[in-house]
Amino acid sequence: MNPTATIIMESSASIHIELLPDSAPNTVDSFIRCVQKGVYNNHPIERIVPGNWIDMSYKGFSRVAGRYLIPYESRLHPEIEALESRTGSVCMGGYDELGLAGSEFFITLRDCPEHKGIYPVFGRVVKGMEEVERLGKVPVRPVKNYPTPGIEVNEPVSPEVIVRIDLELNGYICKEPVTVNHSELPECWTMDW
Repeated sequence: MNPTATIIMESSASIHIELLPDSAPNTVDSFIRCVQKGVYNNHPIERIVPGNWIDMSYKGFSRVAGRYLIPYESRLHPEIEALESRTGSVCMGGYDELGLAGSEFFITLRDCPEHKGIYPVFGRVVKGMEEVERLGKVPVRPVKNYPTPGIEVNEPVSPEVIVRIDLELNGYICKEPVTVNHSELPECWTMDW
């Protein structure tokens, strides 16, 4: 049985996720470690792309423990075929040549074949997709001065807050994630918003 995670929202709704360590082992380990360190606790969702995905953060969760990079899963484990990103997939965000985020994940609102091999699918929503769909329809406003040209960043007008994420490891033994060792971090993590 795979490990699971339950996102508890301030709205009292919850999103239940099955984690997929066989498909993205390092990404799953990174996510679990961030949950265990409380990186996601009391965090307002920072980016919604209506019709596409709910991006939980674009600031590395504003917490030092979540501001690190991991290698692209496809480079770290080329022997594992990347999963297709389908509606309700849970994927880790990436920063081109810098690597994947260690903590920034998003949930898809549609099939995203363009993500395969880039943003690894490390989980899937098994219950609570109605809450994901609700989040995809909340009023948003554009974020001004986002540092990367051509990327649309909209935040909810009224905060949508993750209270915490609960884990059930179901016997899974989490390892320390492999990280990328360099001093450069995504610009959006270091800017004062």
